[in-house]
Amino acid sequence: MIKNDIWIQQMAQQGMISPFEPSLIRQLKYDDASSPRHVISYGLSSYGYDIRLSPVEFRIFRHIPGTVIDPKNFNPQNLESTQLHTDETGSYFILPAHSYGLGVALEKLQVPDYITVICIGKSTYARCGIIANLTPAEAAWRGHLTLEFSNSSSADCRIYASEGVVQLLFLEGEPCAISYDARQGKYQDQAEKVTLAKV
Repeated sequence: MIKNDIWIQQMAQQGMISPFEPSLIRQLKYDDASSPRHVISYGLSSYGYDIRLSPVEFRIFRHIPGTVIDPKNFNPQNLESTQLHTDETGSYFILPAHSYGLGVALEKLQVPDYITVICIGKSTYARCGIIANLTPAEAAWRGHLTLEFSNSSSADCRIYASEGVVQLLFLEGEPCAISYDARQGKYQDQAEKVTLAKV
């Protein structure tokens, strides 16, 4: 069963999502008289939670002639950090056309042991050619999710930091025999930085 906003808010108060925004934010208001700034929505929705992209780090795969990316022996040199830009629309990273990048969630998760979280892309980005990889966070997983993005368009695209980037769906199941924490999963307790492929 998919969990609703009431359950998500109750669990967030117990530390499941931190920091937590109890409503869906679409614009930021300022203390002065200036106009509010529109943002890509984040926060609590009816049956999910839209998390934000951290401004801390974003890495892009680059081509190194003669190399092959090997998930069993991942070479961090295949990823290069990209600069955080800022203008009147907000802070953003640029994902070049036909490329793939890794970012990290601003929010930290502590998934209950009877829940699996599915991370799906937001339609605002999908309409620009940005595909967010479907990512699970298994029962009793905790940390900052590493997020994967593909730019399928022929143009460079902005991905905004500190704004909504993917939606989390919380699925309740029968209790599992061994949770991600109990089996000491290799991606447990990820920090707010890009975590590379591990075996």
